[in-house]
Amino acid sequence: MKELTAKEEEIMKFFWDEGAMFVKDIVGKYDDPQPHFNTISTIVRGLEEKGFLSHKTYGKTYQYYPIISEQEMGAKTLKSIVRRYFKNSYLGVVSTLVKDENISTDELRELLREVEQSDYDNHQ
Repeated sequence: MKELTAKEEEIMKFFWDEGAMFVKDIVGKYDDPQPHFNTISTIVRGLEEKGFLSHKTYGKTYQYYPIISEQEMGAKTLKSIVRRYFKNSYLGVVSTLVKDENISTDELRELLREVEQSDYDNHQ
């Protein structure tokens, strides 16, 4: 899956929050000065080409909608980060979080309990 630019991610967030929208609806989400309709339209078409959006046709206009959820995108992005920056080591990710004090040992223990419970539940 292709990665999103910052602007594409911003626009996808609108879709994930609101659902199906016309380009004019997206333009309306911005404060003044609003981006030009054609600029947003180009980005939306690019998102469709990348496989993030699809559309329904209403006369001469399109209503776009997301075909990948924010959760799916988050999981794919996390996998990409782990692959690129941690040599596919999730243990390396957790170790970094602990070392940088972004996660406490108590939180780590709780996470381990949740994983163990999930494993137990999945094997029942």
